[in-house]
Amino acid sequence: MIVIKKKICFIAQFPPPIHGLSKAIDTLYNSKLKDKYEFSSVDITNNKKIISNIFKIIKNNADLYYLTIAQTTGGNLRDLIVIKLLLMKKKKIMVHLHGGYYRTMIDSDCKNIIKNINLKLFKKLNGAIVLGKSLKYIFKDIVAEEKIHVVENCVDEQYLISEEKFNLKIKELETKKRLNIVYLSNFIESKGYKDILEIAKICKDNNVKKFNFIFAGKFYNYEDKNEFNDFINENKLQDIVDYRGIVQGNEKLNMLQHGDVFMLLTRYPKEGQPISIIEGMANGMSVITTNYAGIPDLIEENENGYFVDYKEHKEIFKRLLGIERSRDLQKKLIINNRKKVLNMFTEAKYINKMDKVFTEVLECES
Repeated sequence: MIVIKKKICFIAQFPPPIHGLSKAIDTLYNSKLKDKYEFSSVDITNNKKIISNIFKIIKNNADLYYLTIAQTTGGNLRDLIVIKLLLMKKKKIMVHLHGGYYRTMIDSDCKNIIKNINLKLFKKLNGAIVLGKSLKYIFKDIVAEEKIHVVENCVDEQYLISEEKFNLKIKELETKKRLNIVYLSNFIESKGYKDILEIAKICKDNNVKKFNFIFAGKFYNYEDKNEFNDFINENKLQDIVDYRGIVQGNEKLNMLQHGDVFMLLTRYPKEGQPISIIEGMANGMSVITTNYAGIPDLIEENENGYFVDYKEHKEIFKRLLGIERSRDLQKKLIINNRKKVLNMFTEAKYINKMDKVFTEVLECES
């Protein structure tokens, strides 16, 4: 018996460059679901190719179009053109928001006419995906409640510590002299890296030698990088601060596996559900972060991490001292994190949830 596969076209950002969104798309596109569906793609990473991409969409004849939407006004205009085109083709459309800024963007950044076009077109969508329950409000009264789906981010399997190494990490925690505090994200001020530097300085000023601060990620300009290095040099933090640059592969895995506390003091406007936090959780770290965007779907106070006010550097310093003293509690938190990731945030869980959403949207009459 010949089974006719349903066709799904990905209108999305594919790597390169590699970031949370493009990696998630690449993982899904090249998953086992290729055996169930017939996938095709239109890479919208480069907005200069909008004309050629429109022709590709016109020629495509998929049953469902899966669009990763932007959180900028320019990107939104592109998305509106694509959605209008697909509606004219009378095709099923599902959008996926890898962030938390879309609602703020249309309410605050867009002119009324553009906001109204968003509201009009998005009401005709067949489905919308957000990264966590706490982000469902973004599409409230825009997309019908029953059409809003939750699919969490996942940790890449290559960045998931083995059970053997995890158990060894638990054992070594009892006698470890210095805890490694890890920051893994882009070097954007609203991600909180400068706040963590200030906390490192408090450690130095108080002659506390119980922590190493490890930073990794991309600087977007030389001024920020120079300011970062100047702060380290001026405050003589070289012994406790280590910048690893952009880490990938085994270098990234090694850094994650040797980390003890993952710290992301974010208030980044476009924040969604940081994959870096999930990676920290997966590799035996407790988490210090902000109660912001989709992060409450990941962290529960005193169960697998702590919420803090990013401005309260001295309080965060005291929190670190408490973690260092309470090794049994730290052990409990990292075990809870490991379980949570295996239960909710593996590649297999992500792919299965996406499969369920695809199936539901394809089978739905409207």
